[in-house]
Amino acid sequence: MTRNMCSGYGDAGVQLNKYLAHAGVTSRRDAVRLIEAGDVRINGEVIKEPGYRVMPGDVVELRGKPIRCEQKVYFLLNKPKDFVTTCADEHGRRTVVSLLAGRIRQRVYPVGRLDRGTTGLLVMTNDGTLANKLAHPRYGVEKRYVVTLDKPLVNEDVLRIRRGVRLFDGVVKVDSLRLSARRQNEATISLHSGKNRVVRRLFEALGYRVRKLDRIAYAGLQKRGLPIGAWRPLSLDEVTQLSRATASRTY
Repeated sequence: MTRNMCSGYGDAGVQLNKYLAHAGVTSRRDAVRLIEAGDVRINGEVIKEPGYRVMPGDVVELRGKPIRCEQKVYFLLNKPKDFVTTCADEHGRRTVVSLLAGRIRQRVYPVGRLDRGTTGLLVMTNDGTLANKLAHPRYGVEKRYVVTLDKPLVNEDVLRIRRGVRLFDGVVKVDSLRLSARRQNEATISLHSGKNRVVRRLFEALGYRVRKLDRIAYAGLQKRGLPIGAWRPLSLDEVTQLSRATASRTY
């Protein structure tokens, strides 16, 4: 699904540094430096205020080159193992962004993180506002994982997880924990916590080692046959669903 990034600015306009970031020119922080250096003109006039509001119809130029708003795009990616959720990696490791490189025109970023060894669903977008909300712990977006452990999960620990497990950064409460009918060391866990590496740390705190971790649902989005390493555009209904996921529920 695509959506014009200029739409929705309305009569209030949008901050210049945000406009440049949304146009895919640079990050918002680097945009501030470009603006303050006098590299940006609006309607032929040099503007050095990052907070200057760009209005619909304004002509924005960076070093004499017109800058136009980029369309917002939204994709769902089934992350493979051994890919990192960054745009670039100083150690030369493969990134999730490389899976879409050359196949779409827009510059997209992963929402939130999955560690290198974890597979499963990631949202990829250039909508910074939505991405920040989805990734922020206070919105408590629901995630569901299938976890495979190094040994069977005993009933005592199942009860402890359902009651809540205390980690160094607070108590982790899950929405549900369902054991696999086929494998005693496999379970499906749902939670809203935004803590870093929370599923792995939860089981490690109880003496288990996570052998495999796969995110099968994110903010209501499902895999539904999406192969590992594949991606697809989100529908309008799915983008609306993501927006609703960050509209009211907070933790």
